[in-house]
Amino acid sequence: MENTDRIIWSYDVNYEDWREEMEANYPDKSEQQRIERANEINNSYLDDERINLDITLSRPIIVIGDLGLWNGRVMGYKELKSCNIKDCLSTDCEYPTWYVDKYGDFRCIAAHHDGVNYYLYRTYKDDATEEQIENLKWKLYNGKATKADIDRVTRRLGDEIGEVYGWEFPQKQMTAEVGAR
Repeated sequence: MENTDRIIWSYDVNYEDWREEMEANYPDKSEQQRIERANEINNSYLDDERINLDITLSRPIIVIGDLGLWNGRVMGYKELKSCNIKDCLSTDCEYPTWYVDKYGDFRCIAAHHDGVNYYLYRTYKDDATEEQIENLKWKLYNGKATKADIDRVTRRLGDEIGEVYGWEFPQKQMTAEVGAR
């Protein structure tokens, strides 16, 4: 296995990767028009990835955020009660990149006008109790959650995502880092 992160989708289109295809398919367009077309096509691929990741889990997904706000960095969380991985591919930020890191954790880096947010997507372990879940959410809300707290109650999503794309990750789950970049 390669020791790299696996990109699922990114807003960032490297036009050099698209140049040959765009010039072949749109020879009468200006370079700026071809760049815009490459971006349009790339944006349509996000819907394809939502179809690819239409995977319903047995427990809700918790999105753990290291948020860059106008007044500093804060920790937060949001639950996705749908339990579906495709619902992770949504953000209010202008410039997201979703990926699975080399340890099998599903993540997003999303820039916006105030800064950059880092998201970690996990699902509750099947044996996690409501008390453990509420304790974790309290710690996240108060900015006191540790990597061990997160690992105790949740598990990574990279294994399900890896099955779709043919990616493999280390069997031993590494400790999740909330703000890993």
